[in-house]
Amino acid sequence: MVHQYINNGYHIVLDVNSGAIHVVDEVVYDVIPLFEKHSSEEITGLLREKYSEEEIREAVEEVAQLKKEGSLFTPDTYEAPLIDFKKRPTVVKALCLHIAHDCNLACRYCFAEEGEYHGRRALMSYETGKAALDFLIANSGSRRNLEVDFFGGEPLMNFEVVKQLVAYGREQEKLHDKHFRFTLTTNGVLLNDDIMEFANREMDNVVLSIDGRKEVHDHMRPFRKGAGSYDLIVPKFQKFAKSRNQEKYYVRGTYTHFNTDFSKDVLHLADLGFKQISVEPVVAEETDDYAIKEEDLPVLFKEYDDLAAEMVRRNKAGNGFNFFHFMIDLEGGPCVYKRLSGCGSGTEYLAVTPWGDLYPCHQFVGNEKFLMGNVHDGVVNTGLQEEFKCCNVYAKEKCRDCFARFYCSGGCAANAYNFHGDILKTYETGCELQKKRVECAIMIKAAMAEQED
Repeated sequence: MVHQYINNGYHIVLDVNSGAIHVVDEVVYDVIPLFEKHSSEEITGLLREKYSEEEIREAVEEVAQLKKEGSLFTPDTYEAPLIDFKKRPTVVKALCLHIAHDCNLACRYCFAEEGEYHGRRALMSYETGKAALDFLIANSGSRRNLEVDFFGGEPLMNFEVVKQLVAYGREQEKLHDKHFRFTLTTNGVLLNDDIMEFANREMDNVVLSIDGRKEVHDHMRPFRKGAGSYDLIVPKFQKFAKSRNQEKYYVRGTYTHFNTDFSKDVLHLADLGFKQISVEPVVAEETDDYAIKEEDLPVLFKEYDDLAAEMVRRNKAGNGFNFFHFMIDLEGGPCVYKRLSGCGSGTEYLAVTPWGDLYPCHQFVGNEKFLMGNVHDGVVNTGLQEEFKCCNVYAKEKCRDCFARFYCSGGCAANAYNFHGDILKTYETGCELQKKRVECAIMIKAAMAEQED
């Protein structure tokens, strides 16, 4: 499979199955879609009004050489090995600990219903968290590196338990030859110097929630009485990011139908000094006034293109920043079967409620259809686990022929279920935006390589 597109003046050709990317001139770009179905003479006849015969001949030879080298028109040889890969024993490598089903903000788009997750407000006890870490260790097999994300609601509302669980985890590392990678997601309201110092010592990554410009952020992320939270959190986040040397964190925002000019929010965050930025599209019911609408897509596509071009300009000027959805590894990254099989929700990655119930991920919490077990008894709904284990791009009809499948891994199972009632379906709006982000990310890589030359 070959995917071709033009972005910010670059003619880009992606050979999907090999992962090879070619930045080509116009004549090669026009020859490629004709190459496999037409002879050299036929291609010349089809393109002679646009190019000279010599240009066409040289382009055909170049394309033929790329095919011979195995970097163009390569076959898909991954489906059968992926099936074998998915048959391997399941080990749990990561937990999302819902340390607090409570929150001190009332974000309008919150899927967790202000932290309650379709249930009751609750804080995780040390005993439940301890059992969760024990469950993770016991089900991690020979895997040494384990991940635990302190999540909510707002996890800093239960910070004492966070500290106790980190201390317990450090003790268990020595006993079981494991290493915990702890992360924290916070809205910043309760952030202070002591918490920053602790996080800098113990947290491998910290996610700081902010949506961008003051008017955008305050509209969607107010306190429960209506006041905005921007002015309170921005100085804290700036100090925190600086204290982490602008590494191992990112500011994470959500854009909605109300700010389809979201690139301005990304650049606003960059201008505040943040170097690690993620601003992602809201996922919402069509009836929500802030939901992304189909008519928004052309505007959003242009926003991504403009943002990519600005990132290239800023990088060249020496004041670049990272944008999470444009960060793709074209040379390394996860093995191909990991890329094709998704995030690991329901198998390698599980969410834990304050009372110890296990769900496939944080977005399924509260939906009893997806209750998998608990930290004391383990996974008891093995049928559901097998269902998630079989969730991959070849099991999804719309993914099989999509050029982005190696980069998005089939998209979010929760979004697929919430929109179509089936984890093997696809969330169309998310797919369209993901494909545009992949195209922009590749363009940025091409531009960066050109700058290095």
